Amino acid sequence: MSDCLLEKRNDGVGIITFNRPEALNAISQNMQDLLTQYLVDCEQDPAVRCLVVTGAGRGFSAGGDVKQQAKGSQAREPGEQDAMTQRSEALQQGHMQISHRLHTMAKPTVAMVNGPAAGAGLSVALACDIRFCSDKASFHTAFGKVGLSGDYGGSYFLQHLIGYGRALELYYSGEKVDAKRALALGIANQVVSHDEFMVEGLEYCARLAAGPTRAYANMKSNFNVAEQSTLEESLANEARTMIASGMTKDHAEGALSFVERRPANFKGE
Repeated sequence: MSDCLLEKRNDGVGIITFNRPEALNAISQNMQDLLTQYLVDCEQDPAVRCLVVTGAGRGFSAGGDVKQQAKGSQAREPGEQDAMTQRSEALQQGHMQISHRLHTMAKPTVAMVNGPAAGAGLSVALACDIRFCSDKASFHTAFGKVGLSGDYGGSYFLQHLIGYGRALELYYSGEKVDAKRALALGIANQVVSHDEFMVEGLEYCARLAAGPTRAYANMKSNFNVAEQSTLEESLANEARTMIASGMTKDHAEGALSFVERRPANFKGE
């Protein structure tokens, strides 16, 4: 069985599933390769209008495969700086692009967090637009437990969600954040009963997929620009995306359905 699965549903929802439940979906090299491939596939496929990332079994993802790391880990000597630079550049340009793609993809991305999300697994969940969670979900930075500083953009996403001080404290302490606290902190967007999690989560994503996804893409662009730009730059981007949204068939349908007092039939066009 593959370490990572892709399902494309008829309702416009694409589902990428981490599929190493026996290892709490620890991220193997093969899983990273498949995840990268599936993200590109879903990003380019207009039939996928909302993308879900979730985990098989009882957890979302335990993060990096520590057993694999232990086999290849060794202390570095000062003279190996060039090799370290090459490794860091390869990491940045390689699988760390997974988080960048989830964050910037021009369609909604939803992490359906069914259980523990730790380390790089947490970072991947944070890279998604929305975290729809089971009441059995938990979040754990975990990096400090194995003497690492963190990757996949977790430090960027977490401090934007909950602030510098709280985010850094969670990295220092490595404490587990349960679903209730995650909701209060703003890490989780929604928390539902575990028994209803899959049904409610997929219904939620289907509603997103049925929405004006061209407008959603422009909304996401607005927020991503606002995240790291001046007010003037943000206003300029909003002006561009507002005009672009106004030229879509979805806008015409939305306006007509409003006048006719009926539900809109958006097609992402």
